[in-house]
Amino acid sequence: MTVESPTQSTYATAADLLDVLQPAQGGRTLLDPATGAVVGRAPEHTLADLDAAVAAARAAQPGWAALGHAERSARMVAAAEAVEANAEALAELLSREQGKPLNGPNARFEVGACAAWLRATAALPLEPETLVDEDGTHATLVYRPLGVVGAIGPWNWPMMISTWQIAPSLRMGNTVVVKPSGYTPLSVLALVEVINQALPDGVLQVVTGAREIGESLVAHPDVDKIMFTGSTPAGKAIIRNSADTVKRLTMELGGNDAGIVLLDVDPEAIAETLFWGAFLNTGQTCAALKRLYVHADVYDAVCEALTEVAATMPMGVGLEETNVLGPLQNQAQYDVVADLVEQAKAGGGRVLIGGNPQQDQPGYFYPTTLVADLDNGNPLVAEEQFGPALPIVKYTDLEDAIAMANALEVGLGASVWSADTEKAREVAARLEAGTVWINKHGNVDPRIPFGGAKQSGYGLEFGVEGLKHLGAPQVINS
Repeated sequence: MTVESPTQSTYATAADLLDVLQPAQGGRTLLDPATGAVVGRAPEHTLADLDAAVAAARAAQPGWAALGHAERSARMVAAAEAVEANAEALAELLSREQGKPLNGPNARFEVGACAAWLRATAALPLEPETLVDEDGTHATLVYRPLGVVGAIGPWNWPMMISTWQIAPSLRMGNTVVVKPSGYTPLSVLALVEVINQALPDGVLQVVTGAREIGESLVAHPDVDKIMFTGSTPAGKAIIRNSADTVKRLTMELGGNDAGIVLLDVDPEAIAETLFWGAFLNTGQTCAALKRLYVHADVYDAVCEALTEVAATMPMGVGLEETNVLGPLQNQAQYDVVADLVEQAKAGGGRVLIGGNPQQDQPGYFYPTTLVADLDNGNPLVAEEQFGPALPIVKYTDLEDAIAMANALEVGLGASVWSADTEKAREVAARLEAGTVWINKHGNVDPRIPFGGAKQSGYGLEFGVEGLKHLGAPQVINS
């Protein structure tokens, strides 16, 4: 079956992308969280627009599935090439709308990850699995497309996480309707515009707008699966709203990742890796290191080394090439971080750096903040801050550290830091988290499955196991 691809275009700047994304009139105005300047206007789609998008995706799905894995993978590689050809314009728009700097592990990094994920997902092997082949019985397990996938993404990594949802869905023969966060719709609209250069009409749709658009997508009778990344309360609402249509769900929900530093570490050697584990994307990452437990023997040295690293990291407007940390994306998140740091101070926390935002500057900038000497029950430790403020807790007994790490109802990720890898693995096996990293934190790989434990969600993304979660298992028994 032959399906024509749309005409390809290259956009030199974010302004060129905005020319094709913005409605001719009306729409919602988006502001740069670093400066308050207008970025552009996003369309406000209606429920009728949603129905039309789902209908188009439903109509396109049989033809897309009929292309087979090889041809779909080839289209995904072409989509990766289109992303790369438009990388700088995409990164500029992302930086302006989300706030993250161009440099460091930020906007250019995120756009590059979109291309890398498309390529890697296209290359994953997924062959029929022979279950039994003896005594006259031959049984195989295959995975068939589900149909239409609704992809609901967050504002912190809007392009990359949308790609995490789009890529495996397309590879498995599904079509996709994307609903981006209301904070960062332009970034996702731009990404879909570029990816669609390599796809047949109707295969990948995007709708933006108010909360009712997302709620209706979740409940829509012609949507077969929902992939969601966001908060645990929002995830619980999606679970309830999807029940009547018995949708399959992949839920990547909130986290409050713990890191345990054992007594044998070299503090200076791990300090920068620790820092980026916590402050990647200015701390606005689901699987960031959000509470750090450090053995008393190395506590002061780790605090000092982390403070020295934090002091070298420039924060400012994302389009300025020297910066590697940016603002909080929105006022609500700024208020959460500021309030938790104030509670940490009131609870006896010792501020090592930061904690003193300048109220007279534009943008939602909260300074890089480290707070030591906190109890495990302090709100900055017990609640997910999702911003540039890391609490540090001292321990003397490893059993206590493990108990504190496991005490919360969430379990997205965790990490163990030690010079003894085998000892670290023993500790890792006792932590209640979907992924436990050793001597690093938050590193994801398109070949390695990722998903949460406890109230951090269920279902897997990435790798062959992630592909399987975008298919309907079918046993053929002869």
